Amino acid sequence: MYLNCHTWYSLRYGTLSPEELVGMAAGRGVSTMALTDINNCTAMPAFVQQCQKHGIRPVAGMEFRQDQHLLYIILARDNEGFRRINAFLTRHRMKQQSLPLRFPVCPHTFAIYPFDTQNSHYTDDRHLPPPHPHEFAGIRPEELPRLTTSPLRHTPDKLVALQPVTFRNKADHHLHLHLRAIEHNTLLSRLQNVHTASPEEMILPPETRQQQYAGFPHILKNTEALLKQCSIHFAFNEMKNKKTFTGSRSDDRALLEKLALEGLTRRYGGQHQEALRRVNGELDIIHKLGFAAYFLTTWDIIRYSMSQGFHHVGRGSGANSIVAYCLHITDVDPIALDLYFERFINPKRSSPPDFDIDYCWTTRDQVLDYIFKRHGREHTAMLGTISTFHRRGAIRELGKVYGLPKAEIDELIAREYDNPSPGSLTTKILGMADRLDGFPNIRSIHAGGVLISEDPICCYSALDLPPKGVPVVQWDMYTAENLGFEKIDILSQRGIGHINECMRIAAENRGKHVDIHHMAHIREDPKAKALLRSGETTGCFYIESPAMRSLLKKLNCDDYSGLVAASSIVRPGVSRSGMMQEYIRRKHQPDKVHYLHPVMQTLLQETYGVMVYQEDVIKVCHHFAGLDLADADVLRRAMSGKYRSQQEMDRLTTRFLEGCRAKGYPDGLTREVWRQIASFAGYSFSKAHSASFAAESFQSLYLKAHYPLEFMTAVINNFGGVYRSEVYFHEARRLGGNVRLPCINQSRHMTRLKGNDMYIGLVHIRQLEQRTVLQIINERMLNGEYRGLEDFIRRTGQGLEALLLLIRAGCFRFTGQSKAKLLWQAHLLTGRKQPGSPALFEPPASKLQLPEPDTSPVQDAYDEIELLGFPVSVSPFGLLQTSFRGDISAAEMTGYKGKTVRMAGWLVTIKTVRTVNQKIMHFGCFTDHRGNFFDTTHFPAAASHYPFCGQGVYLLKGEVTEEFGHPSLTVEKMAKLAVRPDPKAD
Repeated sequence: MYLNCHTWYSLRYGTLSPEELVGMAAGRGVSTMALTDINNCTAMPAFVQQCQKHGIRPVAGMEFRQDQHLLYIILARDNEGFRRINAFLTRHRMKQQSLPLRFPVCPHTFAIYPFDTQNSHYTDDRHLPPPHPHEFAGIRPEELPRLTTSPLRHTPDKLVALQPVTFRNKADHHLHLHLRAIEHNTLLSRLQNVHTASPEEMILPPETRQQQYAGFPHILKNTEALLKQCSIHFAFNEMKNKKTFTGSRSDDRALLEKLALEGLTRRYGGQHQEALRRVNGELDIIHKLGFAAYFLTTWDIIRYSMSQGFHHVGRGSGANSIVAYCLHITDVDPIALDLYFERFINPKRSSPPDFDIDYCWTTRDQVLDYIFKRHGREHTAMLGTISTFHRRGAIRELGKVYGLPKAEIDELIAREYDNPSPGSLTTKILGMADRLDGFPNIRSIHAGGVLISEDPICCYSALDLPPKGVPVVQWDMYTAENLGFEKIDILSQRGIGHINECMRIAAENRGKHVDIHHMAHIREDPKAKALLRSGETTGCFYIESPAMRSLLKKLNCDDYSGLVAASSIVRPGVSRSGMMQEYIRRKHQPDKVHYLHPVMQTLLQETYGVMVYQEDVIKVCHHFAGLDLADADVLRRAMSGKYRSQQEMDRLTTRFLEGCRAKGYPDGLTREVWRQIASFAGYSFSKAHSASFAAESFQSLYLKAHYPLEFMTAVINNFGGVYRSEVYFHEARRLGGNVRLPCINQSRHMTRLKGNDMYIGLVHIRQLEQRTVLQIINERMLNGEYRGLEDFIRRTGQGLEALLLLIRAGCFRFTGQSKAKLLWQAHLLTGRKQPGSPALFEPPASKLQLPEPDTSPVQDAYDEIELLGFPVSVSPFGLLQTSFRGDISAAEMTGYKGKTVRMAGWLVTIKTVRTVNQKIMHFGCFTDHRGNFFDTTHFPAAASHYPFCGQGVYLLKGEVTEEFGHPSLTVEKMAKLAVRPDPKAD
């Protein structure tokens, strides 16, 4: 008879997980209980499942608070009542309104008001209407003595027992106090009682409850009667997504078949029998499992975005599907890649394959807007996520609670694994941090998961309104899946921005229109393959990092299937396990590959016996160990971090071992196969996912090969990628571009390509305000190019501060005057004339007689470094005091294998790692004076004696090593080379 229970999803308040709460109640013999978390229903599905497991009748509800003040507790009489509770909170969240003092009366809900609220209802002068039959007063045991003098004693049938449940024991209450202090950003010693729960909020033995209300037995009877009227039920085994797209299943089937067969002709022509067989086979499964609406809904999103000219990349397990390929949801050909069909067609699968649709960061919001308007906000919401406390973050928060200064908190975190003395403050903080580790902290929004529901979303969750203004459910992807929802991920990434922007610039600069979805042509393009083979991948999605460039060269990768494999094995866990090196070795020596078992050779011959993809794990578990496809797929999901049940994982491990034993495999063989499976946990990609990434990479390669300057401009304008903008400008220059300083007559907000001239965008000028940039561009578009500085000042009215930035950044170079002279003019002309429309006859520009000051290319370079972040007039090597450029260049390294050389390199990026002994080492990436990349390794001894000293050009001495044809420099000594001083500093 507990009608006010909290879980830890009453964030920074509750202390019990749903499993702990229900398990504790079952241990105390509770038969019915209500979950009423504060202003949320996050735990409700898990609570209902746990109650069913323990034979407890669940009741759904919510505790409503405004500014920490308890207003009322609402219980759902049925599922409609739960929907109304969620809709009530959602309505006020969406409108950003305060909650009313009284809940709207409803036959599907019961409202329980705190005793003090109801007591004042009868004694103050507000003359509120009398309580509705579905309204009650909740009275705590400590409030019973006051009932004898309260007007509520005259309505005994309106009283129910209010015994909140928040803790398991006193230790939980202690944890609760720390959570409340964190929530209120106050010292633990200053926490007020109004902010905390009573330490008595626990499940009590039945006899204790009887004793508490011994003088008022009717209150317990009222409570029991109230709870008996309430129930909640979720059909966990039924899909909750939109059931039809057209309005009927038969019409869905007809439409999907029509679209798939039309797409089949476009993708494969009219005579591809294998493709037709697979399409028909998939359609049968899709219709049998009821996934047609899901496919059509995703197709509709793609249809809209393509009609708007938005480029997309389809990923996820759905990329295994040939129907998805025919619908243009993905650009991955499952026949060409021999994708594992059973991953998709698994008849035991209860949910459809997930689609991840990536868009450009500038167009994603428009796609989301379409989805919400197409399906309605009542049926559409973004997926939520629950951020948890992590140990170090918890230590920092707890340090504040105890009033420690930041320096002491930093030291505490740095020395957290030391052994503090028992009973010390450090011990208390670290012990509490251990308890908080993994605790729910805040609700947030999923990166891109969209839910489209058959029934109103509020049947399952209330909705939050984050800053972006789209409604978000209050639970995460695991709960969504448990309820029967399948999300569609609408994501954004900068790589697609590169592709979109490059196609636009190619059309503008060259009049060329590119069909970027013609993958059969793009995958076989010889120029794109040549770039891939040589590692010339700067700016290309997913394959431009030093690690990936190195891997591509070691693999001598020059085709799509090789890139698909590389996209998976480059993952950190695969690399650390040694499987990446093993794959490279076997790729170069396929005749020396030893397969663990003939079955393994059959399954893994394509990848030389190495499990590269998640599908490989499914195949091995199914064909080698005898797990059925459903269990094999669950194991695959567990590997990728999408399954949270350790109990289920243990069950599958046992099934795997038993299956191997039944097939008579030696224990050593079984252990080795399982080790290889386990080494991929959480890191390997699905083959379809890798293929989707590789498709986008090949699209980038194709554009870079045929439209190099357009592509680099697009990369620069999207501010994405592995490297800073300076690196991409240098790459553009290496590819034949003329990188020009910003110009008030040629530059736009973003970088502009005009022929082979690349004008740096005004956005790159530091401290130049956005409104100034827009004013410059708008005035130029309306009234033509600026004739000079005086004309610019007259037309825009810019002040001296903006003028100095523009002049020093080189924006007036077209005048032919030196920057120093222009700076003199700016000081003299500022303030002479207010901005306005150009006169009908403009007066001639003033001819001012000014001195000719000295100018210096070095001074210009320092101005550019200050205002743009990098030099443009000269290269970083051009600023050096020395003319020495090293003994060899990057292109010559292979001829010096095993020799010690000196190389001069401009630092591009550093990757710092720790060895097994926790010593620091570095992997460096540099370019030589010709702009070619080379890689370096700095082992701990060299890293400690010769540390990096910021950006610049370094002289490096070390031995040239080579691995699978890819050279690198193992650094022994290193020093940053001196540059010529800034003349202004003299």
